[in-house]
Amino acid sequence: MTTRRVVVTGVGVVAPCGVGADAFFEGLCSTPPDGPRQVTDFDPAAHFDNPKEARRADRFTQFAVAAAAEALAQAGELDADPTRCGTFIGTGVGGIQTLEAQIQVRLERGARRVSPFLVPMMMANAAAATLSMRYGWQGPAENTVTACAAGTHAVGNAARLVASGRCDVMLAGGSEAPFTETAIAGFSNMTALSSSGISRPFDAERDGFVMGEGAAVLVLEERERALARGATVLAEIAGSASTADAHHITAPAPGGSGAVHCMELALADAGLAAADIVHVNAHGTSTDLNDAAEAEALAKVFGAPGPIVTSTKGVTGHALGAAGALEAAAVVLSMVKGVIPPTAGTRAVDPTLPELDLVVGEPRAWTPGPSISNSFGFGGHNGTLVVVPPA
Repeated sequence: MTTRRVVVTGVGVVAPCGVGADAFFEGLCSTPPDGPRQVTDFDPAAHFDNPKEARRADRFTQFAVAAAAEALAQAGELDADPTRCGTFIGTGVGGIQTLEAQIQVRLERGARRVSPFLVPMMMANAAAATLSMRYGWQGPAENTVTACAAGTHAVGNAARLVASGRCDVMLAGGSEAPFTETAIAGFSNMTALSSSGISRPFDAERDGFVMGEGAAVLVLEERERALARGATVLAEIAGSASTADAHHITAPAPGGSGAVHCMELALADAGLAAADIVHVNAHGTSTDLNDAAEAEALAKVFGAPGPIVTSTKGVTGHALGAAGALEAAAVVLSMVKGVIPPTAGTRAVDPTLPELDLVVGEPRAWTPGPSISNSFGFGGHNGTLVVVPPA
C-alpha cells in the first residue's frame, strides 16, 4: 500500500485526433478516419528554442516535449526542489525513425556520413533525459520499454516514486513515433495489422490493430503539496500493478490469467474492491486473441456485464508504448468532463465474448468514479492503473 497520495495536476497530449488535451478529448468523441493514425498537424519547431535543437530530437522525443510543456502549463508554478522532481517516459521502440534513416544513410553514403547524433536520438531514454535537462530536474530520469504496456508502467512507476517519498513531482507518460517502412512491414507480416484499416475493438469483425503515434504526459504530485500551493487536482492515481503472462512472445495467456492477476493486484494496491470500479478503459486493440482474453479477464474480475467499458483505440489507433499514457489521459479527462468516449468503429460486439457494458455509438455521460486503465504488451507484459476522482 502507498504511504502518500498521488494526484494529477496537469495533462498534455499529442495525438492523431488532436494536439492538446482538449482537442484530443474532442477527437475521442468524434468519428475517426480510416487507416493509420498519424499526427498531421504537429510543428516541432514550435516546441523548441531553435530549429537545430528540434532537428536533434527524434519525433518521439519531440512529441514528449510538447506534451510535457502543456501538462506543466496546466499544473502551474510548482516551486519544487529539482532534486525531488523526476521524469518517467515509456516507449516501445524509441527513436526508430532516426535509426532507420541513418541506416539508409550508411548504406547509400557510407559509415562516415552517419550522424553523430544517431545514438542520443535513438535511445529509448532520450525523451525522459531531454525533459530532465529542459527543466533542470535532477531526480530520477527513467523510462520503461515494455512494449504496449510501457506508458502505463511509466505512470505507475512514477506514482510509486511520489508515494514512497522519494519525489514530490514527476512528469510521467509515454511517447511513440513508429511509422517507418520496416516497422510497418514487420507488424504487417506478422498479421497484427488490420487489413481493413479500421480499428474495431471487441467487434465481431475485428481484424487487427491500426497503428498510431503520439504522446501523453501527466504531472504527478504529492496530494498535500498540490493542495497547499492551490493547484487544481484533476484525478488521483490510487494504485497500479505490473505482471507477466510468462506464456508467449505475442499471444496473451489463455483466459487472460495474467491480466486478471494484474487487475487484482492494482485493486489491492488502491485499497479498493472490484465492486468499487465503475469504468474501464480497455486495452482493446481490435485483435482477435487480445480482445477475447481481455473480455474474459474483465468478466472474471468484475462479473458480466461489469463496469462501463470503452476502448479509445478505435480513434487513436494503437500507439504502442504511448498507448497506456494516452489512455490514462483519457480517463483523467473523462472524469474532468463527465463523459466517456465511445468505442469508435465497433458496430456489433462479438457475441462469443463475455457480456460487456461497452460504450458504442455516442459518448456516455457518467458520474465519475474509480476507474482502471489496462495495457497488455508483446512479451506478456501487463499493466493496470487505478484512477479515482479528486477528493
